[in-house]
Amino acid sequence: MTLQARLTLWSMLVMALIVTVVSISDMIGEINRQFEYSLDSGNVILRYTPSIINVETLKSPEPDQVDAIAHSESLKTKIFDLAVAWRAVEEIAVTDPGGHILVSSFPHPAGQIFPSYPDFTQLVERDHWWVKWRVLFWTDNIYQLSEKLRDAQTGKTEVMVHVLLVPAFIRANVELILRDHAWVAIFSVAFSVLGAFVFSTIAYRPLGQLGKMLDLVAVGDYEFQQVPPVSTDEFGAVASKVSLLGQQLKGAQSEFSDLKGNFERLLDEVEDAVLVFGRDRRLIAAAGAVEAFLSRGRIDLVGLSVNEIFPASTTLGLMLAQAIQLGRPTHNRSVAIPTGKDETGQMKVKRALLGVEFLGEQAGMLIRLRDPEASRQIGRQLQTADRLTAISRLTSGVAHEVKNPLNAILMHVELAKLKLAHGDHDLEPQMEVISSEILRLDRVVKTFLDFTRPVQLNLSDVSLADFVRELADLARPQAEANNIEVTVEDPADPVTITVDPDLFKQAVLNIVVNAIDAMPGGGKLKFWSGARGDQAEIRISDTGSGIPSAVRDQIYNLYFTTKEKGSGIGLSMTFRIMQLHDGTIDLESDAATGTTFSLRLPMAVLTS
Repeated sequence: MTLQARLTLWSMLVMALIVTVVSISDMIGEINRQFEYSLDSGNVILRYTPSIINVETLKSPEPDQVDAIAHSESLKTKIFDLAVAWRAVEEIAVTDPGGHILVSSFPHPAGQIFPSYPDFTQLVERDHWWVKWRVLFWTDNIYQLSEKLRDAQTGKTEVMVHVLLVPAFIRANVELILRDHAWVAIFSVAFSVLGAFVFSTIAYRPLGQLGKMLDLVAVGDYEFQQVPPVSTDEFGAVASKVSLLGQQLKGAQSEFSDLKGNFERLLDEVEDAVLVFGRDRRLIAAAGAVEAFLSRGRIDLVGLSVNEIFPASTTLGLMLAQAIQLGRPTHNRSVAIPTGKDETGQMKVKRALLGVEFLGEQAGMLIRLRDPEASRQIGRQLQTADRLTAISRLTSGVAHEVKNPLNAILMHVELAKLKLAHGDHDLEPQMEVISSEILRLDRVVKTFLDFTRPVQLNLSDVSLADFVRELADLARPQAEANNIEVTVEDPADPVTITVDPDLFKQAVLNIVVNAIDAMPGGGKLKFWSGARGDQAEIRISDTGSGIPSAVRDQIYNLYFTTKEKGSGIGLSMTFRIMQLHDGTIDLESDAATGTTFSLRLPMAVLTS
């Protein structure tokens, strides 16, 4: 249903509702008027009856008014005629103060007590319309109006006049009136609905055209030539904006199509196979080298379950079933994927690194298959880049250390030339300086050669927690001598690392020694170890004065030091050892809280 049709329908319904409510209110008012008319009629009888009584009692030979009323046949006749003259009146009765009937328009036994009925005034003036409706159409209840006639001199009540009314007597008259009002209401509703329809059709026509334009936008058609132009009022302004929006969306759609094409081409070039499963464990998206690993097209796999793509009968399917059951992610697990049979009938197998990530509780999951050779190639490229960076740092440090003795040697050679030119042959001071600088230069070169000489790693599996505790025990005597508190926080789960224990211990101890030196007045030295994602990590934290930001980029350079008696080799050696273990080293330092070194090893050398 279009927007114009909905608005037209609502306008018709609102108009019909308004007219209906007005008509019902008019009918309710008519019911109230009929009850008020009946009340007025009863009050007229109450006012007229005493005058009849006075006239008739004056004619009677009885001296007592009560006896005169009781024996007056003409009074009885007039009261009967008065009751018959009014439609809603059931009975008119006159009683003594004790309630005994003296005369009535309805025959009663002499001396009978007049019964009590609900007050008609209460019904008319105080009760709601639905109470009157129920009394009028669903009951035959009797109501009364009463008036006391008092003696003019004594004020004593002598007789009482009662008028009984039955609302049901006016039912036929009310029904006739309501029927006429109902027909008027029906015609009013019909004409109002028709008028609302005509008015809405004319008034909402521009809005209908806008609705067509919006419908075209919703289905992706941004050309509005087939829609007739709208008026130049507010609707026209909105239409022009919708048209402008359509043009912008058309351009955005074109750009999105280009972006989507580029993105799909990028996914096709990814060497990993990435599969995304929904919460029902059915494939909803696949990208990358899926065909290379599974020998099936991505389109053919969409909608299949994990078990259908990776049967539980295979090693990969069994590992995935265990991972899903435990709900634990998996990183870089080496798995064998069958890719079919060769010419001899033997099953061909392709190695891959499996990664499983869960996208929140009760949500989907992501499975990634990576070519281990590609990962190793990327790792080697990164190692080469890191080692080139390390060589650059080393050569810059060596150049600095070599430059100083060469300058000193050159300066003293020139000084010796000047002395010889002036006939001074005492060159012993210059020769001693030149000799000492040559020895210094020799030490620098030997250190550089030792530093860059290839190292044969003796790798072995070591418990990370035991390794860190051994380092803490080695550092504790020197730390306690400097009033430094040593604490160790073990990993939550057992972690095993593959390192050269001696070399790696030397790398960590170089950091520990620097941390102790940074707290001459005492402090805290903390060791933390554990697994972070797919890496093992060791953190050494101190509460010293921190490392100035100006020298943080130079601390791993060979021969760079901020200590008076430092060699500038320790952290360079640590950096080199971490490179040999394919690890990384980072630091966070602040003058208020101290320095934290983080040493990380890749998951490839970590098992848990």
